[in-house]
Amino acid sequence: MPTAAVSYRVRVHDLHAHLFQVTLTIAQPAALQRVSLPVWIPGSYLVREFSKNLQQLQARQGVKTVELTQIDKCSWQARCSVDQPLDLSYQIYAFDNSVRTAWLDTARGFFNGTSMFLQVAGQETSPHELELVADKALPNWQVATGLTPKKTTKGGFGTYRAANYDELVDCPVELGAFWRGSFLACGIAHRFVVAGAPPSFDGARLLADTQAICETEIRFWHGAKAGTRANTKPPHKTYLFMLNAVDDGYGGLEHRNSTALICTRKDLPRLDHPALMPGTAKPTATKLKPSEGYTTLLGLISHEYFHTWNVKQLRPAEFARYDYASENYTQLLWFFEGFTSYYDDLLLRRSGLIDDTSYLKLLTKTINQVLQTPGRALQSVAQASFDAWVKYYRPDENTPNATVSYYTKGSLVALCLDLTLRQEGKTTLDAVMRALWLRCQGGPMLEGDLSAVLAELAGRSFAKEIARWVHGTADLPLKPLLEKQGITVLEEPAQIAQRLGLRVAESTGIQIKTVLRGGAAERAGFAAGDEWLGLEAGSGKSASNWRLSKLDDLLLYAGTATKIGALVARDKRLLKLSLTLPKSATTWRLVARDSKLIHHWLN
Repeated sequence: MPTAAVSYRVRVHDLHAHLFQVTLTIAQPAALQRVSLPVWIPGSYLVREFSKNLQQLQARQGVKTVELTQIDKCSWQARCSVDQPLDLSYQIYAFDNSVRTAWLDTARGFFNGTSMFLQVAGQETSPHELELVADKALPNWQVATGLTPKKTTKGGFGTYRAANYDELVDCPVELGAFWRGSFLACGIAHRFVVAGAPPSFDGARLLADTQAICETEIRFWHGAKAGTRANTKPPHKTYLFMLNAVDDGYGGLEHRNSTALICTRKDLPRLDHPALMPGTAKPTATKLKPSEGYTTLLGLISHEYFHTWNVKQLRPAEFARYDYASENYTQLLWFFEGFTSYYDDLLLRRSGLIDDTSYLKLLTKTINQVLQTPGRALQSVAQASFDAWVKYYRPDENTPNATVSYYTKGSLVALCLDLTLRQEGKTTLDAVMRALWLRCQGGPMLEGDLSAVLAELAGRSFAKEIARWVHGTADLPLKPLLEKQGITVLEEPAQIAQRLGLRVAESTGIQIKTVLRGGAAERAGFAAGDEWLGLEAGSGKSASNWRLSKLDDLLLYAGTATKIGALVARDKRLLKLSLTLPKSATTWRLVARDSKLIHHWLN
C-alpha cells in the first residue's frame, strides 16, 4: 500500500494504442477534491493542453464510484468522503516523440510528469510517490529517472519518492532496452542512457566528452573544489542524461537533476570500423576532431547541463513557484536562455572539445543569424522573453520580420557584457555569474540583482548598456568589442538567398518560406508559399527563359542582367514578378588575430 500522501501507479496499458494506465491515490482527500493536469511544461513556454491526451477518467473509494465534475479544460472535482483514500484511474495517449510530453511504442517509453500526473489541489507540497510497474511482455525493458528510488528492482521498476509535486514532475522517466553508461565528474555520479543508438555508436567517447563538459561547468560555478556553504556546492547529488537518437530530430529540455535530449543518429560519435582499419582486431574509440553534427550535440549537452544552475536553481523571481494552469510571464529569458547559449559553446572550447577556429565559426553563425533577422529592429530581447508564449513557440512566415530570438541575441548580449568587462579590466562575466549565484543563494533572481552585481564588480553602473542592449532595439556593438579582443571581422559576399531577403526550402523545387522585411524579394512582390519556377532574363530578341530548380543557379541564368522576371506559382496561378537584383550584401566571418588576447577570453 502507498505510504505517501499522494501516490501514482503507472503501467503500460496498450503498446500499439500508445496508452499508459495511471492510478492516482489520495490518502486523505478533501470533501470536494479538485485535481488538474498542467497545460505547459517548465522550460518550454507554450500552453500545450496536455489534458487533450487524458481519457477514461474515473474515481472510486473502495468499491464505490465517486462522482466527478469537469470544472474547466484541465480540472475536475470529486465529491467524496474524507474518511478513506480516493483512487482516480485514467489513461494517457503517448505519441509525441519529443522531449516535452510522452511516448510509448513497442521499442520505447518516455514521459514527463506534467503530461501524466494530475495535481492534487491543497496537497502540492506533500510527499509524493511513483510506482512503475514492470510488464512481463517486456522483459528487457529498464527504467531511468532522476527520482530517488525507494524500493526498486535491478531493472529500475518499483517505487520512487519525491518531496512534492514540483519534484515529481521535474524528473522525466525513460523506459526501454536502452544503452547506458556512467562516469564521475568532480565526485558526482552521472548516468547516460541512449535509446535508438545504431551499432556504430561510440558510447565511450560520448561519456568521456560529456564528463569533460560536466567537470568544466561544475568548476565554472564552484571553482576547483566545491565550498562548504550550501550555495557554493553543486545543486545536484547525481545527474542523468536521457538521449533519444532518431532519424531526424534535435532538442533538449532541462530538469533539476536530469535532461531529456533528442538528436539525429548520424550525429552520434562513431566507432572505427575494423574492416577499414588494417591490423585492428576490434573497433576502437577515436579522438578525431568532432563532426559538425557531433559538435552540435555536445553544445546541446553543454547547454542543458548549464541550466542545472541557470534557470533550474538561479531563476526568474516569477518562477519561484510555478503555476501549471496558465502562462508564467517573465522578461528574463534573454538572461536564462541567452546567457546559457553564450556559455554552452564557450565551455566546449574551455573543456578542450573544440579549438579556437571551431568556436569562432559557431559564434559567426550566431551573429549572422541575428543580423539577418529584421525583427531585431522591432522587438527587444526583454519583450521577446515576455512574448515567448505567443511568438517564439508559434513561429510563422513573418516571425523573423517581427521578433528576435532571446536565445541568439541574448547570447550576444552576454558576449558584449563579457568583452566589455574584460576590456575594462576589473572583472569578467564568469565572476558576475558566480557572484549572482551567491547573492541569490541559487534561487529567484531579478534584473536588479544582475545590475547590482555588475556595478559592484565592475566599479560602475551598466544601466545604459542594459537599457540599450536588453530593452532597446539598436544593434549591439559587436564589431569594435571583437576587434579589441583580438578578432578580425571580415565581411564577405552573402549567399544569394540572403542577398534577396529570402528563406527557402529546396527539397522539391524552390519553395518560399519567408520573405524578409525590406529585401529585394519583398519589393518585387514575393510571398511566403510561392513556388519559384523560373526566370526571364534579357529583353527583345535576346530574352531567354530558364527553369530554376536551385536558387544558387539564379546568377548562372541571369548573367549580367540587373533586372529579371521571376516566374512563380501562387495558389495555382502563374505570376511574373519584376525582381531587381541587389548589388551586394555581406555576412560576417570571424578570424583570430591576436592569440594572446583570445587565449585570456576563450581559455
